[in-house]
Amino acid sequence: MNSPIKPPSADHSPSLFAKREPVFNKAVNGKFRRLKWAVMAVCLAVYWITPWLRWDRGPYAPDQAVLIDLASRRFYMFSIEIWPHEFYFVAGLLIMAGIGLFLVTSAVGRAWCGYACPQTVWTDLFQHVDRLVDGDRNARMRLQKAPWGPAKIARRLLKWAIYLVISFATGGTWIFYFADAPTLHQAFWSGSAAPVAYATVFVLTMTTFVLGGFMREQVCIYMCPWPRIQTAMLDEKSLIVTYKDWRGERRGSVKKKERDPQAFGDCIDCNQCVAVCPTGIDIREGPQVGCITCALCIDACDKVMDEIGRPRGLIDYATLEDSEREKAGQPPTRHLKLIWRPRTLLYFAVWSSIGLAMLFLLGTRVHTGLTVAKDRNPPYIVLSDGSIRNAYTLRLRNMESRPRTMELTIEGLPGARMWGDDMPRENAARVLRRTVAADSTQPMRAYVAVPPGTEPQDFIFTLRSLDEQRESDSVEARFDGPGEDQ
Repeated sequence: MNSPIKPPSADHSPSLFAKREPVFNKAVNGKFRRLKWAVMAVCLAVYWITPWLRWDRGPYAPDQAVLIDLASRRFYMFSIEIWPHEFYFVAGLLIMAGIGLFLVTSAVGRAWCGYACPQTVWTDLFQHVDRLVDGDRNARMRLQKAPWGPAKIARRLLKWAIYLVISFATGGTWIFYFADAPTLHQAFWSGSAAPVAYATVFVLTMTTFVLGGFMREQVCIYMCPWPRIQTAMLDEKSLIVTYKDWRGERRGSVKKKERDPQAFGDCIDCNQCVAVCPTGIDIREGPQVGCITCALCIDACDKVMDEIGRPRGLIDYATLEDSEREKAGQPPTRHLKLIWRPRTLLYFAVWSSIGLAMLFLLGTRVHTGLTVAKDRNPPYIVLSDGSIRNAYTLRLRNMESRPRTMELTIEGLPGARMWGDDMPRENAARVLRRTVAADSTQPMRAYVAVPPGTEPQDFIFTLRSLDEQRESDSVEARFDGPGEDQ
């Protein structure tokens, strides 16, 4: 009897996920490390300080410089105020952000991931906490392998406590963008804040603690879709961190190089480029999804090249195409020339065009608005004197941070008169005045009546401010009558 065929072992199936190996990156000093320090300081300062900045908008508007006021459906950013009907500004900012990422990727590869991505910024901060508590690379590796004991437990608890403080400050700051920061801060610590505030802080604290403290490079490699998108956008003309294998191979020590200069390249296989990498990759294996283009390997390699008396640039920002030129003995192309290529210029043109268009719209928009909705049922009413009446719901919008007197008029529709719920029909007129509160939209019921026999037709409601700005907004409306039934 034949034995049943065994299914292939699961051990031979390709793995889509690798178990995380802790990365103990070494501290390094250089121009790219200093740039990372500067970007991290700016990003953290902007995030943590912005909700506390004040901006005077007058007595009728909040004085927080940046505020997402969900209750009032407003977005404030210094002197800019975005209303719900102006959501296209938010859409424009999101489009600019997306195209900006394309622009950065086209120019300098994954520099966003390497310097300004929130995951990178907080991971970098947590890695500095690791060095502060556990020491540099070798000390952390020894501590990782050491058995659990009082000293190791104390260091771990201290480090995780610092993680939690940073994570709590991160989650706590986020809620201050949605309410007045000093008021919410006091309510939060007194226990009187809304439950959603505590829930939001808890969720963001734990996600920052886990993603920045324990998942780090796994987020970049497995969770974030952007590395895959960026990889599809890169080509042989893209400026990326590149190991010049034609110059570095074959690898050998300094002594081997001295004995046989022709047999060995400039790479002495010191592994400093691997030791400083925050994701633990070996850039000498070529472009890979784990490389976030932070360029710390360039700092480490340049330092080694200086120490052994060899030219810098074994690992450098370069394009694959330019690397082939250097390999052929031609001089390298200036980085600025590599950046300004047709695709990059196209992205920049689109990005700047959208920005300029939004600035133009901001500069030319009026702070007076009118919307009109006609009653559909019934479409008209014949009054006792034979006149025909239509009803409309109007919304008078005052986008200034002060009350304004506005004038509502009818243009067209001969013989028409209008009145509101707050006045008798005897006072109906073609022009009505209303005072609209600061930074608000005032609903109004308007009734328009015309003499008997008036044919259905279009007319215009016009709302005009009576202050020095004399802004106006007009909306075309339809007047229905019996003539349409005949």
